[in-house]
Amino acid sequence: MAPRPLNPALRLALELGPVVLFFVGYLLLRDRTVTVGGRTYAGFIVVTAAFIPLVLAATALLWRLSGHLSRMQVATAVLVVVFGGLSVALNDDRFFKMKPTIIYALFAGVLGAGLLRGRSWLQYLMGGLMPLRPEGWMILTRRLAIFFALLAVANEVIWRTLSTDAWVSFKTFGLTAALFLFFMAQAGLMRRYAPDGEGR
Repeated sequence: MAPRPLNPALRLALELGPVVLFFVGYLLLRDRTVTVGGRTYAGFIVVTAAFIPLVLAATALLWRLSGHLSRMQVATAVLVVVFGGLSVALNDDRFFKMKPTIIYALFAGVLGAGLLRGRSWLQYLMGGLMPLRPEGWMILTRRLAIFFALLAVANEVIWRTLSTDAWVSFKTFGLTAALFLFFMAQAGLMRRYAPDGEGR
């Protein structure tokens, strides 16, 4: 089934809304604890528990409205459930903090495996959204694989060495801004390798 057009503002709200709500919830509950069934949970774990159904609901609504989910969106939702669920079940925030590392390392590994086979799997994922000549896809895929690997390393360094406050801010704003700036920086490549932009 072909994807249905979706208002860009609504798509952005569904994709980023849960992350922003996670940040707000963390600010409200970071210094509180909640006791459930005789077990005490820090505010971070409580917000993580609320984040899981929120991400699933936003993902389901995005699929319902557009008729399409990218493999990245599906993988992200699955990892939120797995690592968020582990953090809640084991009352240990480290699992959820590792989630971005796993996601970005997975994406870097998949793209890198494609490159080793002489293929751009990024083109397979996003070809309908960004038309580029094959050589442009290979360059963009190589850059994005390296970028994802750097994000994975950055997440590991930040959650292991800095405070939870710093990690939440990095996850909410730093990762989002980094992705936005990365794709903005590729504007020249996209113009240069556009199918109808030979040499421009």
